[in-house]
Amino acid sequence: MRKPLSFLAAVILGAAALAVPSPAAASTPVVPITAPPMGWNSWNKFGCNIDENLIKQTADAIVANGLDALGYRYVNIDDCWMASTRDAQGRLQPHPTRFPGGIRALADYVHARGLKLGIYESAGTATCQGLPGSLDHEVVDANTFALWQIDLLKYDNCNNQGRPDAQRYQAMGDALKASGRAIVYSICNWGGAEPWVFGPRVGGSLWRTTGDISDNWGSVLSLLDQQNGLEPFARNNGFNDPDMLEVGNGGMTATEYTAHFSLWALLNAPLLLGNDLRSMSAQTLGIIRNAEVVAVNQDWGGSQGRKLRDFGETEVWAKPMSDGGVAVVLFNRTTASATISTSAAEVGLGGSTGYSLRNLWTGATSTSTGAISATVAAHGVAMFRVNRSGTLAAAPAAGTHQVGDLAWLASSNGWGPAERNRANGEQAAADGGTLTINGTSYAKGVGAHADSAVHVYLGRACPLFTASVGIDDEVSNAAASARFQVYGDGRLLAYSGIKRAADGPTRLSVSTGGYSTLELRVTDGRGDNTYDHADWGAAALTCTAPGTGSTPAFSGSNGWGPAERDQSNGEQAVGDGLVPTVGGVSYVRAIGAHAPADLTVALGGTCERFTATAGIDGEVTSATARVVFSVLADGTQIYTSAPVTVASGPVSIDLDVTGRSALRLVVGDGGNGVDYDHADWADARLLC
Repeated sequence: MRKPLSFLAAVILGAAALAVPSPAAASTPVVPITAPPMGWNSWNKFGCNIDENLIKQTADAIVANGLDALGYRYVNIDDCWMASTRDAQGRLQPHPTRFPGGIRALADYVHARGLKLGIYESAGTATCQGLPGSLDHEVVDANTFALWQIDLLKYDNCNNQGRPDAQRYQAMGDALKASGRAIVYSICNWGGAEPWVFGPRVGGSLWRTTGDISDNWGSVLSLLDQQNGLEPFARNNGFNDPDMLEVGNGGMTATEYTAHFSLWALLNAPLLLGNDLRSMSAQTLGIIRNAEVVAVNQDWGGSQGRKLRDFGETEVWAKPMSDGGVAVVLFNRTTASATISTSAAEVGLGGSTGYSLRNLWTGATSTSTGAISATVAAHGVAMFRVNRSGTLAAAPAAGTHQVGDLAWLASSNGWGPAERNRANGEQAAADGGTLTINGTSYAKGVGAHADSAVHVYLGRACPLFTASVGIDDEVSNAAASARFQVYGDGRLLAYSGIKRAADGPTRLSVSTGGYSTLELRVTDGRGDNTYDHADWGAAALTCTAPGTGSTPAFSGSNGWGPAERDQSNGEQAVGDGLVPTVGGVSYVRAIGAHAPADLTVALGGTCERFTATAGIDGEVTSATARVVFSVLADGTQIYTSAPVTVASGPVSIDLDVTGRSALRLVVGDGGNGVDYDHADWADARLLC
């Protein structure tokens, strides 16, 4: 990580230069994609009973049924397509009787219909069906796939010899990148290390989060439950994959298939059909051709769908949409019909006098003052698009406000009520003690118990939220684990690592300018939530006047590689950084730089405040890292930090920039050379 100054590089980046990362590391995928892949895979219905005629007929059926126009374009061949041995040059060969025409000819057939061809392999010595695997053959196999004009690789995890997961998947990711062919990389690391963590690092565009799906209701419920808590790890060019669809395979009712399809759509999961497309019922076609539900799946509004409320056997799931609305699924797991209710506030749309609702399965439209409710069939869903249609409430007064003292739009809590200015006592309101995290006490804040959410109205006028978060001292059990997440208008802004009872408080400083609502969510650390008493100590909002929030566009010079939008500095090519993390908090938005850096942000005299959390990125642990952050407005220095190191932690920046035309964001060496000086303007945001 030494940084010779002779390698000083410059980069000019526009406002939309790079995509928003997830909590996983965010190096460039093998093939960047902007929506979950849609199409078909052979395994669920046919297993090993496949041949080239089936693949051709399926491609024809996609076109004949108009599925391609909806976005179903991948025709993916799963296991059993290959011969049992490699050729004399060590290359994979198609099965001689199942695929006598060869894979390249099949790709040409599929491509001629405007579709894409996917293929299967395993990161082991053999596939799951015992055919030649790609372990230690990654380069030759990637080049073979490129020669055959393959568009997607599903890379399985069988017969992996116990070798490290990330290492095996990295080898294929590197080989695909070097192949010269754009091949979407689908990581099928079931049963291994957490692929949602390493998948993006190794070039994945999607990664399996579960074992295999089966065509029954219990399997759908099991896989769905495993998605809870993974929502921070999706981004708009990398998606969690709870496995393929079973719609139309006969093991479930139409109601259950509708629920399955709706929830997978809401999760921004890949929509890969697994049925026989050559002979579908009108009922099956009606489910998979619902254009409005498909649109929910293909729209990245800032976060994938997630569970917002759990009433036991009925649930509320929702995701933000890019038009400012929210898609909502009311889900009934029980064997009898049930009325399920939520509110606009709970789904992130509070503060309006009215709302419009559209039922995506019936087409019915309605209005509401905030209630969202439906009678839902057993094992069924009701799915809505909800948008504000009324007048927004007045913004909070200018000043600093403690969240524990403000009115809340809505709240929910895993055990007892969420508490104002005291810890969670699990039973009645106000039965908790003083908020205390690892010996540090807080007079104000929110005491919660995972899973928990508190919704507060901001009125687009509050540019900064701060808090110190952790497990309350009333809990000492090592099983306690919780993740703190901050959402603005339903979009993930920042999140902590998993906090445990022995940990000290983590300081959160989150730019919230331009958002109408704030959600403070605590989720279990994907274990038992029995002991998850979670504190938002000194949770406070700084409010000014209403405005429009934006992530600044910038141009200028950077000390090593390009300055990055929404990633840390990876030192080499654009997009090779990680999720920006400073002070133990990861941020969805950021400018990742490396000293010496000098970046210009145009303001045009229309902005009022600039906020950021500036610090050394978490990818650096060396004590040598030492930088100074400076902000200049129209040539006048308006902020300079003390030297910032890993040990010192980040600094919070909140500056009045009213009337200014341009800012310069400068990262200087802290006096000991520029080695390891990876510096983030995390959560950089303008309120205009």
